[in-house]
Amino acid sequence: MNTNLFDLTGLVAMVTGTSRGLGQYLGRALARAGADLVITSRDAATLVSFQREIESLGRRALPLALDVRDHDSIQRAVAAAVAHYGKIDILVNNAGCNVRKPALDVTWDDWNLVLDTNLRGAFFVAQAVARHMIGRKYGRIINIGSVTCVAGYAGLAPYGASRGGVKQLTMSLADDWGVHGVTVNCLAPGWFKTAQNAVMYENQEWVEYLCDRIPLKRPGQPQDLDGAVVFLASEASGYVTGQTLLVDGGISTGATRAMPKKK
Repeated sequence: MNTNLFDLTGLVAMVTGTSRGLGQYLGRALARAGADLVITSRDAATLVSFQREIESLGRRALPLALDVRDHDSIQRAVAAAVAHYGKIDILVNNAGCNVRKPALDVTWDDWNLVLDTNLRGAFFVAQAVARHMIGRKYGRIINIGSVTCVAGYAGLAPYGASRGGVKQLTMSLADDWGVHGVTVNCLAPGWFKTAQNAVMYENQEWVEYLCDRIPLKRPGQPQDLDGAVVFLASEASGYVTGQTLLVDGGISTGATRAMPKKK
């Protein structure tokens, strides 16, 4: 019996959207905990360096092309992963996108791009993987949300709608699949600097404003997600399902910018 509840040795984790950013951070954390990986991107050629990095940790990494907006692509990728490893124990549903615009400027196509990727894509990837997990009576599904699951921000209407949907979807799937030994949870990062939002961090005044609103007084760092994703992927979270775990430095408490001191 393995007494280390956080050990992922012998398990296979599929992480979508691993060509950059949070997907790679999450994949590294799982690999360091012992998991072999399935890594995906719309263009598998973009995964070469990350595959080598994971293999340098002593773990296996299978790169696959996956477009979460394409139902056939989802089916092919999941089938290829199962054919290669024989199973998928963990799914990290990370692939996503964003369109930052004032609500009045959001187009029909903007809305569809974000919702089809972040919400519809997350559901159908989870569905395809769950078919295999249910047959084995075991699985850990981790949907990646964000602090926008529980808070609204101007300029992020489609994104916030998609992430709020992911939170609700997580609870529904947890109820659906719990009887089959499959847990479903949502990992919701706060403000982390990624390729998607890097331009915002070039504005030092905005960064200072952001940090004032975060009780821990700093944006998230990659390693801040390691423990949370390993927990949700491991035996340690065996009785946790349908939950949203916010890793946000406390910004979801509703903290506001400190008032200037009177002179």
